[in-house]
Parts: sequence; C-alpha cells; structure tokens
Amino acid sequence: MSELFLSAFVTFFVVIDPPGCAPIFAGLTSGADAAHRRSMALRSVAIAAGILLFFALLGEDLLEKLGITLAAFRIAGGIMLFLIALEMVFERRTARREHRAQEVSASPEAEDISVFPMAIPMIAGPGSIASAMLLMARSDGLAESLAVIAALGAILLLTLIALLAAGPLMRLIGHKIEAMITRLLGVILAALAAQFVIDGIGVSFNV
Repeated sequence: MSELFLSAFVTFFVVIDPPGCAPIFAGLTSGADAAHRRSMALRSVAIAAGILLFFALLGEDLLEKLGITLAAFRIAGGIMLFLIALEMVFERRTARREHRAQEVSASPEAEDISVFPMAIPMIAGPGSIASAMLLMARSDGLAESLAVIAALGAILLLTLIALLAAGPLMRLIGHKIEAMITRLLGVILAALAAQFVIDGIGVSFNV
C-alpha cells in the first residue's frame, strides 16, 4: 500500500505541478490584496478537489456506462500523460500555461481566477483527472483506494501552500530552477505513462 501511495503521490505531483502553479497564480493575482489572494487560493483548491474526487470515485462507473473498459482507459490515459510529459520536457506546457494566464489577466472582467483558469484546467485538468481515474482503477480494495485519495489530498494541500506562498516561493526557487525541475518531472511522468500503457496492454491480452 505504501508503494501505491508513493506512486500516486509522484504522479499527482508531476501532473498537477504545485511549484509550476505558483508563478501563474502570483502573476494573475498581482493586483489583489492579501485577503482576496488567500480566498482565491482556497477556492481554487477546493473546487479542483471536488472535481478530482468526483472522477476518482465515480469515474469507473462512468466508464462502464459508456462501454469503455479500464484497459482501454489505461492505454488512452497513458498516451495522454506521455504527451503531457513531452510538453514538460520541452517546456511547451509552461509556455501554454503562461499564455492562458496572460489572456485571463488581459480581460478586465476576469477578477476572480479561482474557477478559471486555476481550478480548471491548471489544477483539475485532463491529466490530473485521468490520473485520478487510472490510479483508482489500479487500486484493489478500500485500503488502496484510501491510499490514492490520501496522496491526492496531500498534493492538493501542497498546491494550496504553493499558491499561498506564491510570491516568496518564486523568489526562492527562481525561473531557471523551476524549468529544470519541470524537465526532470517530465521524464518521470513519461515513465509512469509508459507503465500505464503497458498495464493496459497486459490486461487486454492477458499477459
């Protein structure tokens, strides 16, 4: 169970990327007062947590009603996570996030960024939703399911801390170190994504 927790923790950390969310949040909330920034950080993480828990707990039933097997979802989810990993290694994901943040900040009516773009899609995006569903599908029994949910909760807590400490955090790590960490995490995510695909193929062909 500890191995599953660690695997889930690493997967969620890489996909959600709490340190990567911090500079986006800092840029989008630069004109807000401290209390408003705090409330937006709390709302962002709370909304994302609700979305991710929904798909983690009910995603398997949803797939069943759609006639999609878990093996097929593992393969599709693994491929999608691998594409995200490639974007992280080549820094395209960071550039896309920053571009989206600039579009939001340029809109005068977009004062509260807690729902979009922070909760969706920066925290609860396609990658994190797929990861939650894949990891819950891999868990066997209540104890392992709770381990996955605990890992998700731990990452969301780290994300909240990163958002609340966005300004000091960015001054501490700097953009160059952040870019290096993102590339390393991308390599790890690529390996995890490949494992999801291997698992899905193995189940499909009873290997």
